[in-house]
Amino acid sequence: MKKIFVISLIVMFAVSTAFAVDFVPTLLKISAPETIQYDFDDSTLEIPVTISGTPSTTIFLVYTKDQASGINDVVNGYLGWHTVNKVDTCIFASQPSLLDVGSHSVNWNGKDQDGNTVAADTYTYYLWGFDSVNMRTLATPIKAPWCTNNITSVTRDFQGNALPKPVFYSEPVAPSDPDIQAGTGDKIGFHERQKWVLGGDPLDLTLIETTRWLTYWSRCSFNPSPYEADMFFDLTTDNNKLGHISKWTWVPNGIAEKDLDWGDGGEFIYSIISTAGTGVSYQEMRYVGGDLLAATQTDHYGGSTESELVMVSALEGEEVFRIDLSEWWISLDDAEAGGQGAAGPKKIEVAGEYAILCAHGTCMTQMIVPTAGDEEEDFNRWVNMNGDYTNDKNFSEDSERPWVCNDYNAGPYAYQISPDSNLFSVFPAYDIGAVSIGLFGPDGTGLNYFTYAGETAAQKYQSMYIDDDTAYDGLYTDFLSKNGVEGDKGPADLHFVGHDSIKGIITNVPVAVEEAAPSAFAVKQNSPNPFNPSTTISFTIAESGNVSIDVFNVAGQKVDTIASEFMSAGSHSLTWDASGFSAGVYFYTVKSGELSKTMKMTLLK
Repeated sequence: MKKIFVISLIVMFAVSTAFAVDFVPTLLKISAPETIQYDFDDSTLEIPVTISGTPSTTIFLVYTKDQASGINDVVNGYLGWHTVNKVDTCIFASQPSLLDVGSHSVNWNGKDQDGNTVAADTYTYYLWGFDSVNMRTLATPIKAPWCTNNITSVTRDFQGNALPKPVFYSEPVAPSDPDIQAGTGDKIGFHERQKWVLGGDPLDLTLIETTRWLTYWSRCSFNPSPYEADMFFDLTTDNNKLGHISKWTWVPNGIAEKDLDWGDGGEFIYSIISTAGTGVSYQEMRYVGGDLLAATQTDHYGGSTESELVMVSALEGEEVFRIDLSEWWISLDDAEAGGQGAAGPKKIEVAGEYAILCAHGTCMTQMIVPTAGDEEEDFNRWVNMNGDYTNDKNFSEDSERPWVCNDYNAGPYAYQISPDSNLFSVFPAYDIGAVSIGLFGPDGTGLNYFTYAGETAAQKYQSMYIDDDTAYDGLYTDFLSKNGVEGDKGPADLHFVGHDSIKGIITNVPVAVEEAAPSAFAVKQNSPNPFNPSTTISFTIAESGNVSIDVFNVAGQKVDTIASEFMSAGSHSLTWDASGFSAGVYFYTVKSGELSKTMKMTLLK
C-alpha cells in the first residue's frame, strides 16, 4: 500500500511539472529612425515605423527640444490648471491608430495642435504604443488582500545593476488576530509580504517567497535599501497619527529582522495631519535617489491644511528637509482657483531623477525632482489638475461643478501611477466604464484613455510599467474583469500587456552622410530585440581586417559563430538565425583587431 502511495506521488509530481509553463511574454517593440531631416515646408513628413511582436495602438507626438531652461511656470489648460516648468512641452499629439506587426509610415504635416505651421528647428518626437488586441497574459499569482495598486516592482539591485528578472513585492497581508498595544489602541500584528521573481510558472504557488514582521498598520510602502542587499524600508501608521519608518532585513519565508541601529532606536517617527478619527489616511514612502526617502504627510480624506513630503536620510534615519506641496494639493478657500481640496498625494512613483505624484480622491497629478530641494522653482516640473479631460472629475459638459477636482463621488479613480523610461505615465482609470488606463505625456499633457482587450467596467487598481531593457518589459495590470463580478475588489493577480515607447529627433539641419571608412569602431544594438527567430547585428570597423562575431549563453559558453572573416573598413550588417536555439538571453561579441564589444540580446519563442 505504501509503494502504491509513493508511486502515486511520483506520478502526480511528474504530471504537475510536465505542465509547468514559464512566463515568457511576447514583447511589443517599435522601431523608427533616430534622426529625421525635414524642411518644414508644409510637405508631409513620412516616418518609417516597424512594429514587431504584437500589434500596437500607437500615438505620435512632437515636443520642443532643449528648450526647458526657458520654460518657466507656463500656465495653460482649462481654468489655467496645467503648469509646466523647466520641461520641454508637447506641440502636437496624434490620434491613436492601430498598427499591425510589420512596416508602416507615420505621417506629420508640420502643424502644431492648433493647425499652425511649426517653425523650422529641431524637435523631439515620440512614439508610444500598447497591445490592444491580444488578451492579457498571467504573469504572477501574488495578490494584495484588497487591491493590487500597492504592488511594488524592482528592476535593479542595490548597486544599480539591472536585474535579469524583475521582482514584484505584494502589499502586506493584514495581520491575523492582531494584538492591542497597551494604552494606545493601536493594532499591532504580523504582516506578510510576498515576493515573486518574474519568469517562473505563474500557476506554481511554491515559487512565492514571503517574509513577516511585527508592526503597526502597514499598507504599501516597501522600498529595497540602496546600500545593502536583502534590506528594505517600511512605513506604517499608528492611531496617534504618527508615521513610523523602519529598516528591516528580508528573511526568506521567515520573520524579518529590524535594524535597531537605524534612526532613533530603529525608527524615524513623524506627525501626520489626518481627519480620519483615531486612524490615519493612507501614507506613502519611496526611495527617490541620492540618500533620500520621501514620505507623505497629508490627508487624502480631504480635510488637511498641509501637504508635504518628509525627506529622510536612507542611511541615517534622520529628517533632511521637507517639500511643501500645499500650493498645489490644497486650495480650501477658492475652489475655482484650484479646487483640489486636500487630497494627497497618496502615491509616489519614481523614474530616474523624477517622482510622479497622484491620489485616487483627486484629479491632481504632479511631476517633481524630489532631490532638488524645498524651493518650488527647483522641484516642480509639471502639474495637471483639470482641464484636458484626462483624469478629470466632473468633466462632463452638464456637470454642476466642472471646476471641482477633489470629488470622491466622481470617477476616474487614479489609485496608482507609473512612468516609463520616456516619462509617459499611465494610471488605472476606474468608474468611467470599460476603460483601462489614462495616459499623460512627458510634460503632463493628457493624452486620453485607452482600453485593454477584454476590458469591462469592473474595478481597476493597477497598471504599471517594467521598462528597463529586460525580456519582461511591458505593462502589468490587474484583471478583476476576469472574475466576472462587477465591483469585485479582488484579490487580483497581475497580467502582462505589451508596451513600448521610443523617441527620436526631427530637424531642419541636414543629416550628415556617414563616410565610407568611419574613424571609430562601433557596434549597434541588434534589431529587433527581443526577436524570434532572427535578428540583425550592425557594426562599423575603422580599418580592414579580420572580424569575428560570436554568440554566448548566460553561462559564458560560446554557442555559435556568426562570422569569422576578412572585412573591409566601413559599415556591415549580418543576420543571426536562432531557429535552433532555446528562448533566453544571449550575448554577442564583435571583435575587430584589438577592439571588441559585447551586447545583450533576447530570443523569444
